[in-house]
Parts: sequence; structure tokens; C-alpha cells
Amino acid sequence: MELAFIPSPSTGVIHLGPIPLRGYAFCIIIGVFVAVWYGNKRWVARGGRSGTVADIAVWAVPFGLVGGRLYHVVTDYQLYFSDGEDWVNAFKIWEGGLGIWGAVALGAVGAWIGCRRRGIPLPAWADALAPGLAFAQAIGRWGNWFNQELYGRPTDVPWALKISEGPNRIAGTYHPTFLYESLWCVGAGFLIIWAERRFKLGHGRAFALYVATYCVGRFWIEGMRVDEAHHVLGLRLNQWTALGIFVLAVAYLVVSAKLRPGREEIVEPGAQDDAAEAPGTAGRKDGEPVPLDKDKGDKDDPAEPTDELKAEPAASESEPKKA
Repeated sequence: MELAFIPSPSTGVIHLGPIPLRGYAFCIIIGVFVAVWYGNKRWVARGGRSGTVADIAVWAVPFGLVGGRLYHVVTDYQLYFSDGEDWVNAFKIWEGGLGIWGAVALGAVGAWIGCRRRGIPLPAWADALAPGLAFAQAIGRWGNWFNQELYGRPTDVPWALKISEGPNRIAGTYHPTFLYESLWCVGAGFLIIWAERRFKLGHGRAFALYVATYCVGRFWIEGMRVDEAHHVLGLRLNQWTALGIFVLAVAYLVVSAKLRPGREEIVEPGAQDDAAEAPGTAGRKDGEPVPLDKDKGDKDDPAEPTDELKAEPAASESEPKKA
């Protein structure tokens, strides 16, 4: 008898007139917003300009979406190019299917282009984005819940995910691997924040920690999934990918810490000079006097006492003093 389970939505899309509102797309969009918003806060705290993270994300996000879709289509080509399948479905990204490895790889290319155009180091920008990217993945995984996809083995645990009958799926209760990965990503995000403060991570090491931590979780969660996948030596292809990328991320952490210890002092040239300028001094040459407010006269000049201060010694001694 099923005592408890996580229900799945009856549909992943709501039609607002002729406009379809898809849960999967909403999760991706909200995740991107969170990553850019939080990344901007961290970038400004590191000494960068507000808005730089968003400007570079304009390059990184489209590249990442294309890369994620390409990775999915290439590694699961049988879903689109085998007998009886319609290859046009490969372009229907709203139906699900984004490979994180391709998204990060090609997204990094887009970010590199954006960073080059702004003259800032890519590793520093990646560090600022790292925990926000983990939180974005945690949100994005709920898109799989809307689509009733990427669940694990059958189970009767109280938190089992109830799946309804549909194309390529059998009704039942399964391990909610989307939830496991979402929670893992939240934990990874907080781990990065703590480790960065504790060890002063810089030069891309916070991002490398995100990659390594995610790979650990993805390896064991991937082993629970029952969707069709290619296997090599008994492991799913994505498990081998996670293992290989984990090794590369750890190697980068070790080598980078030896070659470039500490953290970047300047992440965006000119940003500190902008922050140091006092209000009303923008565009003024060094040594040029600050123009006085006509309404206030000389009262705002700290070097010149106000009229009230000048008149104070002449005040009558018999006048009671204010407390």
C-alpha cells in the first residue's frame, strides 16, 4: 500500500491563450536569473563593476544552451535518428534534454569571448559565478519533474516519485533522482561559499571546486537512473564523463594552488577607480576644485566654518546652554 509519494504534474505546459507556458523552460529561465543575480553580487564584492556578469552571460547562456543540447543529442542520438524517430525532435529543447557537460564546455567558450571583450580574466568571472551556477542547476532540475523524466529505480520509500503512464515510461513509483541532484547542487553551492571564504580561493579554483563537487554527486545519482543510456564497461557514459572531469578539476585545483596561490587583487581593470570617485567628481581632472552648490554656498566646505559656528563665541553668556 502506497502511504506517501511525490506526485508528478499531470502536464508540463499551461496554455495562456495561444501561448504555451512550459514548466521546463520556466525552471531554466529562473535558474539563469538566480545565477546572474548572485554572480553579480559576488563580482561587485570582489571589486568588479555591477552589470559585468550579466554582460558576459549574454554570451555564455546562448552558447551553453546550444552546447547542452548538442551533447544530449550526440550522446542519445538513438532518440532522434533511429528508425521510427523524427529527427526534427532534436530541436525541441522545451521537451527536455540538456547535457550539463556540453552546457559548461560551450558556455565557457561564450564566457571567454565576453571576458575578452571586457578585458577581464575568465577564471575570476567563473569563480564569481560558481555557487550561483550550482543553485541554478538545483532549480533547473525541477524541469525534469514537470516532464516526468530522468527518474531512478522503482522504490516504495515515502519520498518516491509517482510517474504516470506515458510514452517511453511505465506508471509506478521511482527514486526522484531529479530531487537528489537538486539537493546535492544546493549543498555544493554552500560548500563553495564556505571554502572560498575559508581558503581564499581564486584564479578559477572556486569554479573547479564546483565542477569536482558536482561530478561526485552526478556519478552516484547517474547510477540510479533507468532511462536509456550508452554503457561502457558496466558504467553509463555520463558516469565515465563525470569521473574524467572530476580528475581534471582536482588536478586544476592542485596545480593552480601551487602556481598561483591566493586570490586576484584586481578582477576588473578600472572598477576600483570608479568606486573611489566621490559623488559629483566624475569627469573632473585631478586637482580641479569641486564646484559648490549654489544654494548651500560655502556651508558644505569642511575647511570653512559655518555662520553658526562663527557666531557662537559672540553669543551672550547669560543665554542658557542647550543640553
